[in-house]
Amino acid sequence: MDFHNLQYWQQRALSLKIENRLFINGRYLQAAEGKTFPVHDPAGQRELVQMACGSHVDIDLAVKAARDVFERGDWSQAAPSQRKATLLKLAALMEEHQEQLALLETLDTGKPIRHSLRDDIPGAIRSIRWYAEAIDKVYGEIAPTGHNTLALIHREPIGVVGAIVPWNFPLLLACWKLGPALAAGNSVVLKPSEKSPLTAIYLGDLAQQAGLPDGVLNIIPGYGYDAGKALALHHDVDALTFTGSTLVAKQLMIYAGESNMKRVWLEAGGKSANIIFADCADLDKAAQNAAAGIFYNQGQVCIAGTRLLVEESIQQPFLQALRKHAATFAPGNPLDPQTVMGTLIDDQHCEKVAGYIEQGLSQGASLFLDGRHHPQGQHRSYLGPTILTQVNNTMNVAREEIFGPVLAVTTFNGEQEALKLANDSEYGLGAAVWTSNLSRAHRMARQLKAGTVFINNYNDGDMTVPFGGYKQSGNGRDKSLHALDKFTELKTTWISLE
Repeated sequence: MDFHNLQYWQQRALSLKIENRLFINGRYLQAAEGKTFPVHDPAGQRELVQMACGSHVDIDLAVKAARDVFERGDWSQAAPSQRKATLLKLAALMEEHQEQLALLETLDTGKPIRHSLRDDIPGAIRSIRWYAEAIDKVYGEIAPTGHNTLALIHREPIGVVGAIVPWNFPLLLACWKLGPALAAGNSVVLKPSEKSPLTAIYLGDLAQQAGLPDGVLNIIPGYGYDAGKALALHHDVDALTFTGSTLVAKQLMIYAGESNMKRVWLEAGGKSANIIFADCADLDKAAQNAAAGIFYNQGQVCIAGTRLLVEESIQQPFLQALRKHAATFAPGNPLDPQTVMGTLIDDQHCEKVAGYIEQGLSQGASLFLDGRHHPQGQHRSYLGPTILTQVNNTMNVAREEIFGPVLAVTTFNGEQEALKLANDSEYGLGAAVWTSNLSRAHRMARQLKAGTVFINNYNDGDMTVPFGGYKQSGNGRDKSLHALDKFTELKTTWISLE
């Protein structure tokens, strides 16, 4: 078989059998109320399947199953080495089914198959494997108390975790939550987005094959206003972990306060600034990274470099280099392994993003590159690379998360103006600085209000480093050992030595 051939993937897509039921307590079930919703292929403009639509009834069943197994201790009290072995088996099964998972992800979201195969699914596997390998190497502490006492500090699993994940990287972001939550010994109720539930549902069967005890992982596709709300309000959910919009993140905090004060960990919106100084050593490399930083995954990336701040003296040569690299992101058939830019998640989102382009123009921005005219013609889910220049920080395109392939370009003069412009945002997920001046790089990194500052790169990183933001980009961190903080309680045992 030729994995680099469009026909290969088209044939696989036509013969694909898609699971369309909820996964509760180790088995697939129809929704309790019998409701379904359609799952669409945005590129093929066809319905893939009618998915069981979970409601508050199904959430109650899933939470009960998760609580029961947690209290029994089948998983929560298992030795870390045992949890490690099971999760490593899950990672191996995901690797074995990597093509199937990648195909489901591409059909579900419209992202290129080359990215699903290269990035999304391997990244999801790495997350499960990394936390599996880490969990039997996490030690407790002994506090430095007086000679007549002994204070032991150790971590315990927090209990039942509700995980709500978005549609832009469905399985990858789910596994950023599942890896540390499961490794720490928790039970999880996962609610994938109704726009992209297919890989999450497929994962249920793999978890069962891996030997995860019934009830430890439950997967409930459904709408946010029903299943998501029920999960956030549930009194028997101990922690909620979420990636998505800032608007929904704020509502989840309200629900937690209205219920049992469950821990709420949020990775929300972003409006990251990518700052190019005139002393950048390699403008072409910076332009290539800037293009990838906003046009990869069709711009549907929370940490996308959606604001480009360019020192005025190099604006013109930099924009020309940027245009060249933007041209490599031509929208195409996501099932074609040569395609590097697929569709947006659906027609409605595409129209919303196109509306931001119109807003920018009406507020005084100039159109340097228009992505509304692209090789796919009138297909309503496609939008190509778009670059707006002469943008200032009062415009909506500079302040609001567009979540599409639209780059807002602003010029600056000097370090202090760049810093002021970059920090003038309600978000603080990421930022980047391109400079050959080491002192400037450190000065900017210390003063930028962002969870991650990239120096002479954009959005590099791996599982060893935490991911999350300042301000309204959220709280807590995904990835790294720091993610375990979200899913564990610290317990002190104070012993008097008499």
